[in-house]
Amino acid sequence: MPKAFSSTLLVLLCLLAGGPLSYSGEPTVIDRTEQPSAHTDRSPVDLALSADGRWLVTANETSNSVSLIRTKDRQLVDELVCGRHPADIEFCPDGQTVLVSGSWSGDITVLKIIDGRLQRSGVIEVGFEPRGMAVTPDGRRAFVGLVATGQVTEIDLKNRSVLRRFDVGNWPRYLTLSPDGSRLAVGCGGSGRIDVIDPVTGETLYDEPLANGINLGHMISSADGTYAYFTWMVYRTNPINVGNLRKGWLLASRIGRVRLDGSSYREAISLDVPRLAVADPHGIVISRDERRLVASASGTHELLVYRLHDLPFVGVGGPGDLIDRRLQNDQDRFHRIEVGGRPMGLRMADDSRTVYVANYLRNSVQVVDLDSRKVSAEIDLGGPQEKTLARRGMEIFHDGERSLDQWYSCHSCHQYSGINSRPMDTMNDGTEMTLKTVLPLFEVSSTGPWTWHGWQDDLESAMHKSMTSTMLGRNPSDRDVRALLAYLDSLEPPPNPFRNSDGSLSDAAHRGQQVFTSGKAGCADCHNGPQFTDGKIHDVGSGSDKDYYDGYNTPSLRGVYRKVRLLHTGRARSLERVVSDLHSPEKVAGEGQLTEQETADLIEYLKSL
Repeated sequence: MPKAFSSTLLVLLCLLAGGPLSYSGEPTVIDRTEQPSAHTDRSPVDLALSADGRWLVTANETSNSVSLIRTKDRQLVDELVCGRHPADIEFCPDGQTVLVSGSWSGDITVLKIIDGRLQRSGVIEVGFEPRGMAVTPDGRRAFVGLVATGQVTEIDLKNRSVLRRFDVGNWPRYLTLSPDGSRLAVGCGGSGRIDVIDPVTGETLYDEPLANGINLGHMISSADGTYAYFTWMVYRTNPINVGNLRKGWLLASRIGRVRLDGSSYREAISLDVPRLAVADPHGIVISRDERRLVASASGTHELLVYRLHDLPFVGVGGPGDLIDRRLQNDQDRFHRIEVGGRPMGLRMADDSRTVYVANYLRNSVQVVDLDSRKVSAEIDLGGPQEKTLARRGMEIFHDGERSLDQWYSCHSCHQYSGINSRPMDTMNDGTEMTLKTVLPLFEVSSTGPWTWHGWQDDLESAMHKSMTSTMLGRNPSDRDVRALLAYLDSLEPPPNPFRNSDGSLSDAAHRGQQVFTSGKAGCADCHNGPQFTDGKIHDVGSGSDKDYYDGYNTPSLRGVYRKVRLLHTGRARSLERVVSDLHSPEKVAGEGQLTEQETADLIEYLKSL
């Protein structure tokens, strides 16, 4: 486990003691040998533009770095390492201070732009997978979404300290503050809702559910603070077939908005064009003149450009399954700009026509001119000249064009190569409407056999079936399958934040380990080995008469703390319910009911796996 996550306990202890955890605010001397190799993919996932428009900075996920670009001549002038797996990057109002969240190192790196170079000013360790950030208008504080624990933390940027934490929904990946700082909207992808919070008290004022909502993307506030806009997807529980797909009844894309000035039913528009749908919307930006709203469709390699003031947002009863025909038939109200690669984060210049795009797969920042509807320039951030087989597999994994009419990609279900927040019907078990939770793909080569029923013992065949049956797409070539498997084998699971700094177990988890391996609990009878699965099929009484196969494949317990739906049906929303009720030891393989203390310790151990 990275050192940064070790600070979590220290942070909590300091908060409990009533004092902040502070860090030096002086710029430090940087060893420039820390810069990433020229042969490392940058994979920019987000970018930020200074208030004066002079500087662009990018958060480069696979090189763990920040790149600095001078906008005047569009030159890459510097690069510096930051925390691991950076996820979000923001400028403070002074135009010189930059914040970048290290989701795998559990920290916020504070950078300064001094004499046209990046200098590290400090590190604020927050723990628990920080992602999206929002800086207050005065630049004194910032709010950070902590995905692993379903919390938002507030940090003091002057003193470099953690001020407090407050609970929100599951997976708070992205958030936005109203321009006056009076409201904070948090997109809780694991709960399928938007929480609207009073930043002063930390109180959740109200939440707006997104029916069947998954994969929430970036968020942005309107200039007047009335709305928070965001991208998202909808999963409909209908059988996978051509008819349902083309009607928008499987996976579909949306732009939504919720009010920040009071609770009101969410409003949305559908993005999908018949026979030419939109996959994996992610970034979103509004022009300074408020004439245009632009979103990135990362799975279909394009920008979606809308005329904002008369977008046909629909609340209750809408917005329908396919794009409003008034948009489809008017090129000024809606058009698409092909950019290639995987466009992610977006920023717009004050001229209201220049959009900067963080293109993950192209290792670049693209400059898109909205008037000409073209990519006018592309700034190379560095990276290898030749793509590895795994990188090619990454491209396939995130490519919505691999599905029929480009509705969704592998990533649409396996978000960030992991899980999703809703049970889904993939047709992999030979039946319709037997929804099952999405299994993570980390270390998947080591967890065979595959599928919930364990009938699939050939991973290459599984790739073919997923792309032709689940995605209704063309049969991949053998080289495509090899590339996909190379990509899956390259995946590294996120660090576990529920362990000590040296990777050891807490006292409670140690006790839970003893419970786990005991005959009383019987967990290790099936969940054993390095992946905590025996690779066998068991009937534990949780089946259905609709099942085509008998019994269930033992799922790995690695990273189980990340799941918001548990067991094959997703009926359990917490480990507590699994251990104490639906999958309790006395109902499965154990010898008796666990005590309250044994249950609590067992849960602590499970979270540490």
